[in-house]
Amino acid sequence: MSGADTAGKEAAGFCAELVRTHDFSRYVSTLFVPAEQRRALLALYAFNVEISRVHEQVSQPLPGEMRLQWWTDMLSGTDHGGVEGNPVAAELMLAIRNWRLPVERLSRLIDEHQFDLYNDPMPTMAALEGYINDTSSALFSLAAGIAGHPSEAADHLARHAGLAQGIAQVIAALPKDASRRQLFVPQEVLENHGCGIEDIFAGKQTPKLRAALDQLLGEARGHLKTAYALLADVPPQVRPVFLPLAMVEHDLQCMSRADNDPFMPQATSRFRTLWTLWRASRSRLFRA
Repeated sequence: MSGADTAGKEAAGFCAELVRTHDFSRYVSTLFVPAEQRRALLALYAFNVEISRVHEQVSQPLPGEMRLQWWTDMLSGTDHGGVEGNPVAAELMLAIRNWRLPVERLSRLIDEHQFDLYNDPMPTMAALEGYINDTSSALFSLAAGIAGHPSEAADHLARHAGLAQGIAQVIAALPKDASRRQLFVPQEVLENHGCGIEDIFAGKQTPKLRAALDQLLGEARGHLKTAYALLADVPPQVRPVFLPLAMVEHDLQCMSRADNDPFMPQATSRFRTLWTLWRASRSRLFRA
């Protein structure tokens, strides 16, 4: 095995471990696709992990801006010393070449995560949907292009799948976001239900907050229902990339319980995730 082959194998292994650690449901979904597509999917998902975690790794916006700019420059081909020392960048560039991934959509994903670096509240539902469309929905769409051929049907499905997942993640992340005085729950939704931002930052569970979160849960359930209906419109080989929707359904059920505390972090065991996605993979919904 040549040095280049060894380096490539190590980079691929690094990406797989990164996704397994930080995005386990997507890692599990890659186990249901052929090896060639799996490597590209793991590169894409590892890139998303790197971008999504920037705000957790910095204490001020400027260092975060610089990290995101590095990725933007890398995608645009700007010379910054090459990508050989970054296994995720190297694997992503390989996936872009082999699968003709649209660089512009990857760049928009980076741009949207600029929002994460600041404490500006998410203003409206439309703004949240725009953010999710260029992050979670884009990830589903890019993955579907790797698993099969890009199509309008896959993009339509990806949009609703991403919105269901993204809204669920906003609700699930409320404890961590509130502790950082960040707010992804739209201010518009809170105001419509008379819920104050400072109550959220103080971790106060109120009927007004419950009503606002119930509205978001309803939105997520609606997008999930549409996504499930649209699965029939895409080829069977594309459907495994949408297996994480099974965990979205599980999470929404847990968060909809009357006794659920929105400020109590919820943890799902890896065994539960494996079991849920395996059962989903055996269902007609995801197979044929």
